[in-house]
Amino acid sequence: MRLFLYFSIFVLTNSLFAQDKSVLSNEEYQNLQAKARGFINSDVDSSFIYANRIAKSKDNLHQSFAVGLKSYLYQIKGDSIKSRKLYKEAFELFNKVPSGAEKDKLNAYLLNYGGLAEWKRGNFSKALGYYQEGKKFAEKANDLMQVVKLNNNISIINLEVGNCRLAIEAAKESDRFTNKIEYLYSEEQFANGKCSIYSNLGIFYKKFYSENRANTFMLDSAEYYFKKAIMFSKNSEINRINSEMNLANVYLLKKDFNNAEKLHHKLFVRTKNGNYVNEFSLTNRNLGELYFALKEYDKALVYFKKVDSIYDINEGNASDYIYSNYYQAKIWSFKKDYDKALSHSKEYLENFEKKEIKLNEEIIGVNYNLSSNDLKKEMDDLQQDLKNRTLLKKSGYIFLMGLFVILVVSLIKNRRDKRKTDQKLNELIVQYKENIEKKNAVVEMIPDLQPEIMEAENQIKKESPIFSIDEEKEEEIVEKLKNLEDKLLYLNPDFTQQFVAKKIKTNTTYLSYVVNKRFGKSFSEYSNELKINYVINEMISNPTYRKYSTQAIAESVGFKNAVSFTKSFSKRTGVTPVQFAKKLDSTV
Repeated sequence: MRLFLYFSIFVLTNSLFAQDKSVLSNEEYQNLQAKARGFINSDVDSSFIYANRIAKSKDNLHQSFAVGLKSYLYQIKGDSIKSRKLYKEAFELFNKVPSGAEKDKLNAYLLNYGGLAEWKRGNFSKALGYYQEGKKFAEKANDLMQVVKLNNNISIINLEVGNCRLAIEAAKESDRFTNKIEYLYSEEQFANGKCSIYSNLGIFYKKFYSENRANTFMLDSAEYYFKKAIMFSKNSEINRINSEMNLANVYLLKKDFNNAEKLHHKLFVRTKNGNYVNEFSLTNRNLGELYFALKEYDKALVYFKKVDSIYDINEGNASDYIYSNYYQAKIWSFKKDYDKALSHSKEYLENFEKKEIKLNEEIIGVNYNLSSNDLKKEMDDLQQDLKNRTLLKKSGYIFLMGLFVILVVSLIKNRRDKRKTDQKLNELIVQYKENIEKKNAVVEMIPDLQPEIMEAENQIKKESPIFSIDEEKEEEIVEKLKNLEDKLLYLNPDFTQQFVAKKIKTNTTYLSYVVNKRFGKSFSEYSNELKINYVINEMISNPTYRKYSTQAIAESVGFKNAVSFTKSFSKRTGVTPVQFAKKLDSTV
């Protein structure tokens, strides 16, 4: 009887397992896949449910996709350990899938999810590598819809590292391509795709404006694309919320406070009622920033404190928490409550530095010039001021002694810096005079700078650039650049990267890469150095030339104004053109 019971349990277990593990039909798989992917950005738990249903299939391809998707979903939830473990398992299953178009298509999906997970972790370089590799497999499998998705993700990486123009160009190309393949989409898929593209374009233009606030027309473009994104967001509440939130921020930047306030309060209710934790946190931050701009500091504090509360309870968005402390430090400083201001400034700086260290590691070879640098400097200055005020309250004598020490140190430092500048200037003049005697038309760089250039070139080689060109092409570009130098074309005001690329019949990407690799600098730095070297050479050899005004000298080598010229000249020599001329006159 006991044996019969064991046998019955064994049969029943195997029967249930067989029912649980079955091969999905292609139609069932496609339907479940579409639902799982469709909920990624709006309802992670629902996406998990459909991914788990796909994972019950016996088919290795189905299981590989499901596990790969779940690896990204776990990363969204902040579980990096589980995410990495599942991503490895996804490729173990992938290796069992027979070769063919479906395997290539699956590979593109997995690489995209891997890139998204790395992007969430802040590993932008690694994410870009995944996206580019995934795009190759998507193109090989002729999966055009996936190509668009990967292009969109690549454009976001460009934005993360400050390449706004490239991001905008890529997004617009995706928009045009999506229109061409509209027939491949369902109505809902097409609307979601267009919403994503237009939302990205709005973000890119808004970021572009933040880097150069003189270009106010960028805000008009951002507003235009966010409104278009809202038009296509009818199928996704979260997409609509994000687009409206960005639009409200554009209103704030344009100082349209009335519309910004109305829209943010509308979003406050929707994100709270919909239990969108991250979006609710961001809405509170946005309202805080709005009332800070309006100088309604008590109202601003209410919303910033809500941001802190959400962060403490739900581990909300760290970025919201960081900037909440930034604004609270400023508000309490205005209210002359320096203890609270100092407390918030410390919290801001501690968290800001952790975030920036990670970000800086990812932006190698890119000119990192985000507004956060200005915010950090401002907060450093504020914190120092708060410390001084606190010390002044406790002991005026200690403060005065500290000030005296600072003045003495500054005086010593200034004298030491002046000696170093004079020494460098004398060496520079001697070196250039030697070059003139050797009849060198263009002054070479100071020898002691060469090791730095070699080190920069070696560093570039170690950093595994995203692309490379063959040595023959590289040498050809370098030779053509030397020809342009010999002809002094760099004195032309139009000597830009686009102009030179067209002149030597190459593209700007190749040109930038070669200049960076060979000279250890950006094209702009390379161009400015040629101009400045020419000026130094002329000032040393031509007494009449050094009598020209700074503006005249600047225009003679293609600079548009004396300010930028003086800045570049001072960076090269340590003194202004006028000081350099006086130094030369005194040595004659």
